[in-house]
Amino acid sequence: MFSGFDTSVVNTGQTTVFVRRGGKGRPLLLLHGFPETHLMWHRIAPALADAFTVICADLRGYGASGKPPSTPDHEAYSKSEMALDMINMMTALGHSRFAVAGHDRGARVAYRMALEHTDHVDRLAVLDVIPGSEAVQRADSRFALSFWPWSVLSQPAPLPELLIAGAEEAIVDDALSRWGSEAGSFPPEVREAYVAALRDPEAVRAICEEYRASVTVDVERDRKDREAGRMIQCPTLALWSEGGALDTWYQGAGGPLGIWRDWAVDVRGRALPGGHFFPEANPDETLAELRAFFAQ
Repeated sequence: MFSGFDTSVVNTGQTTVFVRRGGKGRPLLLLHGFPETHLMWHRIAPALADAFTVICADLRGYGASGKPPSTPDHEAYSKSEMALDMINMMTALGHSRFAVAGHDRGARVAYRMALEHTDHVDRLAVLDVIPGSEAVQRADSRFALSFWPWSVLSQPAPLPELLIAGAEEAIVDDALSRWGSEAGSFPPEVREAYVAALRDPEAVRAICEEYRASVTVDVERDRKDREAGRMIQCPTLALWSEGGALDTWYQGAGGPLGIWRDWAVDVRGRALPGGHFFPEANPDETLAELRAFFAQ
């Protein structure tokens, strides 16, 4: 799936980050969401490698990356800590300034990188998200029922961990089908890799901690940024699922673009068909948008 890509494990000081790297040109970091790993980019990364040095990474707690102990305040799995992992990893690979695209959870890490590490991130793409604090503040019954990981996985330990244990296939299959994906979007070997990743109890612990951080320390950090008027300074591309939650729930706020324009000084974007996992379900249009944006 990643022909011509090398794999490595990079020590970032506090943990390790598993990466696949290939191609040539300006560095471009690709980050995944839940319940995926870096494999979500298998239809995108090889095609971008003709023009970019593409780095696909597993987030802290996910896949083959490290799963360090947590802390009572969940700070160890905050998006700020996860963003710092990626900054340190990219620096270790020789990339002090780079572009980043993130989907779902990876997009939350990516926008935190752009806010906190402006000297390192020169272009940002966020796929099918709005800022975390915006999602929480605007949450209603639709949100709670549709995006169940937010409400279920953020519950205190050990309930979410116990619910996932033994139900890994059901978790993955529900996520991949419920959020508007098209049939055939996920090759069997990719689906099985996502299931296998959830069979690791340490991964489940870490992922639940990451969700707990999302509704506590991450929301508070977002709030402080808004109060301070801090905004993303680099050019930003927002893509979201056509007909999906972001496309239909937030029309009163101007849709995803209207929301992101309160957070970034230069935002463009549009909806793409293919459901929440459109990078896998609709790789051609996703690739075209990312290539055009990052080539500028």
